[in-house]
Amino acid sequence: MDANEKPIVWLQGEVKTPPFSLEARIEAGVLLRRLQRGEKLLMPQSRPLSGIGRGCHELRVLDRQSTWRIIYFIDVDAIAILEVFAKKTAQTPGHIVSNCRRRLNAYKA
Repeated sequence: MDANEKPIVWLQGEVKTPPFSLEARIEAGVLLRRLQRGEKLLMPQSRPLSGIGRGCHELRVLDRQSTWRIIYFIDVDAIAILEVFAKKTAQTPGHIVSNCRRRLNAYKA
C-alpha cells in the first residue's frame, strides 16, 4: 500500500466477507482500491447514503446471482466498512441502516 493511500478498516467481528464469485471479488477489490487512493466514485458504482451519516456511501457490486452492497464511511485517514449484504429490494432494509448507524457511532467514538 502506498503511503498516500487510506487503509481499509473492516470492523472486526461485525462484517463478514460474503460469498462473492471471483469476478465480483475482483470488482470489489478494484473499487475499494480506488477509494483508498482518494478517488471519488459516482453512479453506477457508488452512491451517497446520507440517511446513515455524512460521508457514508454504498458500493454496488454485481454478481452472478446477487447484487452486493458494501456500505462504507470515508474518514480522514481510513475507509471504514460498515456492512456487506446482498441487496434484494429497492430500499435498504431498516435493520441494515440501524446496524450501520450503530457501527458508525462506535467507530467514531
